[in-house]
Amino acid sequence: MTDNYEAFKAQILSLTKIDLHAYKERQMKRRIDALIAKHKIDSYNVYVETIKKNPVMYEEFINYLTINVSEFYRNPEQWNLLEREILPYLFSKFGNQLKIWSAACSTGDEPYSLVMLLSKFIPLSRIKIIATDIDKQVLSKAKLGLYNIKSLKGIPDEFLSKYFHEINDKTYQISDSIKQCVEFKHHNLLKDEYPSHCDLIVCRNVLIYFTEEAKDDIYKKFNQSLKKDGILFVGSTEQIIQPQNLQFITHKSFFYRKM
Repeated sequence: MTDNYEAFKAQILSLTKIDLHAYKERQMKRRIDALIAKHKIDSYNVYVETIKKNPVMYEEFINYLTINVSEFYRNPEQWNLLEREILPYLFSKFGNQLKIWSAACSTGDEPYSLVMLLSKFIPLSRIKIIATDIDKQVLSKAKLGLYNIKSLKGIPDEFLSKYFHEINDKTYQISDSIKQCVEFKHHNLLKDEYPSHCDLIVCRNVLIYFTEEAKDDIYKKFNQSLKKDGILFVGSTEQIIQPQNLQFITHKSFFYRKM
């Protein structure tokens, strides 16, 4: 690019409220440069002025920035642990009306997986998941509930047959009974107020893109959002090295309990 990336980050913060300083710079700058070059633009300033005027390119930028990769029951062994040990623990502590937040939920695979798993313990009428993401485009996809068969590969057969309708050989629609259990909201982890008094927060395979300082700040906010003894469930590449510094105790691998 022919101009300054630092100035570009300030412009993007003003325009989108997304703070690029919180993301690992080398990989994020590489992604952004590739996107801008795709449009044959060689200036950050020109690109910012372009997305201000072009809503389609603006949405493309937000969607590209937020790196949406998701699938149902991602890392199935962790979901098995959630079913066998974590949920029974939470029910024993807080009763069966749990407050659960799926943070950075992408296209909805994660909160819908949570609903299906919870349905093994309690009726759907008593399940409510808060699901948030910074990307309004993926939230629209999540509410629609259409999924490629590839993203369903980890789902137990009992759920696939019970809660999905085959549209064609590659596309499935999730049932309204599951969709009604999830409330989707727009949310920026770096600046917006967090839900309070949560029993379980699930935020997986997202924080790997943030700087260490930003991650610590988010973990501290997650801690404040949880009830005492509540659980934070993170991704398989996001183990917290010294959880006690953030007021967490390792409950099980990838599951952290608020001290």
